[in-house]
Amino acid sequence: MTIGNQPAMVRADGRAPTDLRPVTLTLDVLKWAEGSCRIRVGDTEVLCAASIEDRVPPHLRGKGTGWVTAEYSMLPRATAERTQRESARGRIGGRTHEIQRLVGRSLRGVVDLARLGERTITIDCDVLQADGGTRTASITGGYVALAAALITYGMERTISGKVAAVSVGIVGDQAYLDLDYSEDSRAEVDFNVVGTDAGAYVELQGTAEGKPFDRAGLTSLLDLAGTGLERLFAAQAAALAQVRR
Repeated sequence: MTIGNQPAMVRADGRAPTDLRPVTLTLDVLKWAEGSCRIRVGDTEVLCAASIEDRVPPHLRGKGTGWVTAEYSMLPRATAERTQRESARGRIGGRTHEIQRLVGRSLRGVVDLARLGERTITIDCDVLQADGGTRTASITGGYVALAAALITYGMERTISGKVAAVSVGIVGDQAYLDLDYSEDSRAEVDFNVVGTDAGAYVELQGTAEGKPFDRAGLTSLLDLAGTGLERLFAAQAAALAQVRR
């Protein structure tokens, strides 16, 4: 047990400002899904499943191209207090709708839809436990589930790259990588960065809750996110190396 104030550069969980939380990617956790991955990032845990179907949405029929989409949900006790299932409310909330669209956009960005043919891949992301970063974990783990499905079924040529996501932020004038809930809830600046292994961005979501940030601050945060993304790409590659073709 440590009593007294911690050094300013050490976070509550012992990480340095530039450290990711421990990341674990476990494949083949579901029997029936074409591809599945349970991702754990610190105390955040998301179950991702990829389903391949020989159909496309009506607006794509006959066009010889495929589609990648996503659904996102959170278990009632994924959080400290129980949240009501959205199915019980009879509608999907705005936050859920936003996140599943983000996950879908992110994964479509690294799939050659023309090569996929008239198939739809749906990625289901179910949050088992939430401690900050559920959307970034869903993207990072969702990619692994997607790629595992395509590799397993001999369609790896449709994969054009990797995609992952990580949060960065400023808490107490200090830039941090991969915020947990305790940090995210009091951050002055909070960013979610979705990027590819080619160095391109799918989406940047950033907000200043207090003092506005300038261009130099934004560049520093993106550089910090880049170091985190590189580590996540390496973790994804290591997990997918286990997939049997």
